[in-house]
Amino acid sequence: MEHAMTHAEPASSPFKQPKAVWAVAFACVISFMGIGLVDPILPSLAGKLHASPSQVELLFTSYLVVTAVMMLVTGWVSSRVGAKWTLIAGLVLIVVFAALAGTAGSIDGIIYFRAGWGLGNALFIATSLAVIVASASGGFAGAIVLYETALGVGIASGPLLGGLLGNISWRGPFYGVSTLMGISLIATVILLPKSPRPARRENITEPIKALRHRSLATTSVVGLLYNWGFFTLLGYSPFLMHLSPLRLGAVFCAWGVLVALFAVFGAPWLKNRFGTPRTLYVNLSLVAADLAVIGIWPSHRYVVIGAVIVAGAFLGVNNTLVTTAVMSIAPVERPVASATYGFVRFIGGGLAPYAAAKLVVHFNTHVPFLLGAGTVVAGALVLTTVHEALDAADRGEIAQLERDDLDRLEREEELQIGAAVGNQD
Repeated sequence: MEHAMTHAEPASSPFKQPKAVWAVAFACVISFMGIGLVDPILPSLAGKLHASPSQVELLFTSYLVVTAVMMLVTGWVSSRVGAKWTLIAGLVLIVVFAALAGTAGSIDGIIYFRAGWGLGNALFIATSLAVIVASASGGFAGAIVLYETALGVGIASGPLLGGLLGNISWRGPFYGVSTLMGISLIATVILLPKSPRPARRENITEPIKALRHRSLATTSVVGLLYNWGFFTLLGYSPFLMHLSPLRLGAVFCAWGVLVALFAVFGAPWLKNRFGTPRTLYVNLSLVAADLAVIGIWPSHRYVVIGAVIVAGAFLGVNNTLVTTAVMSIAPVERPVASATYGFVRFIGGGLAPYAAAKLVVHFNTHVPFLLGAGTVVAGALVLTTVHEALDAADRGEIAQLERDDLDRLEREEELQIGAAVGNQD
């Protein structure tokens, strides 16, 4: 087992990249557009397809839970067919299922097609991060900034596109993403060089086994708790604003612009000045406070709108730093760490919107947002248990504690295998 190490890398602009990296980054933008694409049309979908809010929220749940589960097999697939073909397979699935969602005649049909879309998304997201990290100039930190920029731009433009096309028809956003992903597919086929198959074929159980490592398990749980709050805001706040699809798109576009700006410029500056753990403690607290504001005043439209937009700044910083933390301190190979982290965090993101709708029905609109605030605070508390490892990663080191932990686990596994062989004899 190789130990993931971080090294001091030369500082350069994260935006001076080979064409192949830009092709993957563009596809990332379109992929992340799919997350916020349905936000502006959620209320209109509920009305036109005679669906309850909890049914509509299943558009998030089916998409993100399937994405989460299929993250576990992305490394297994990629290590056999190569990164390029894995990306192409993911893009093809997104193109097909996004188009099929546009043809659906019921909310159930869209839910099922969004699940297929999530399968493609899993193959694409985990592999694209690994490809960008491996191919980008400017080092690991620059690659993460580029990836999070793509996430921010996608999340910002997705609702805007969804609002513009959704103002014409609820089917428009699905056809729009299918078309744009088709362009991304062509660019990836042409510009991304054929990737050699990895020397080692990944075992399908590796992402789950990786959770034995305390640093990765802990930061993944932080991601789950944080994403519960994130997707409560993203998934249910549109129902509180009472706006047209176009105006909802504008609100979430403003939110996404702040996500992108603070992911690219705010996160690196704050990390350099205050360090990763301290920055995350403050930002997670601010996200929790923001969710609490919505939870206390959910019937005040302009309070909700303001809180949603402002949250983009905090979320942008958190997205970059949590992803960097996971990839820096996990004592496993980065593709495995990416799959493990994606699996755990998207479970939280997928269940939160559906749970929010059910909590509103059984209690009121205050409860889901106050619960989201509580989960984010819990995430900050869990993060304190890996403070030492995060500080070590900021210094360009791997904490000795993590190396000792990894060696201990490997010794225990060898003893278990030896005992099993002895029992068979």
